[in-house]
Amino acid sequence: MSHPCHEKQLPSLKRIEGQVRGVTKMIEEKKYCIDILNQIKAVKNALSTVEGKIVRNHLQACVKDALEDNTNFDNKVDELVKALKR
Repeated sequence: MSHPCHEKQLPSLKRIEGQVRGVTKMIEEKKYCIDILNQIKAVKNALSTVEGKIVRNHLQACVKDALEDNTNFDNKVDELVKALKR
């Protein structure tokens, strides 16, 4: 089984990487706590969006394949639930 491509998420991840660097800089510059917290929340939301897109892709590709050949479906569901619980 081939794995789906997630390259479309790279621009978002690079943007998130920049946001995290921005948070670091804010802390180094002793910016106001609430401003830092707002930026951290923005990073968390952006990561959550990427996570959702990867989960969707997983469901549409990997889980769908498991349904079609009826072999690993339960394993795929357990695997996803376990990953989301972390």
